Amino acid sequence: MLHIELSDNDLGQAVDGLEVRAKQWEDTASYMRTGESPDEFFIPEDCRDAEEADRIASHYRSIIAKIRKQQEEQT
Repeated sequence: MLHIELSDNDLGQAVDGLEVRAKQWEDTASYMRTGESPDEFFIPEDCRDAEEADRIASHYRSIIAKIRKQQEEQT
């Protein structure tokens, strides 16, 4: 385990970045299932299938949840 100290603003920026990555993977999974793009500029992530994209998105969401839980415990 690591202990990292960040300002509230810096932590918010990091979580925002993780949110963007999670959404990109969720959109990739959806695209792989339906063939429909969420917007005209969408570029899917490189993976084997929708299930792999789902697993990666879930991992990002898990990281976000852990960070938020620790943040709440400190405020």
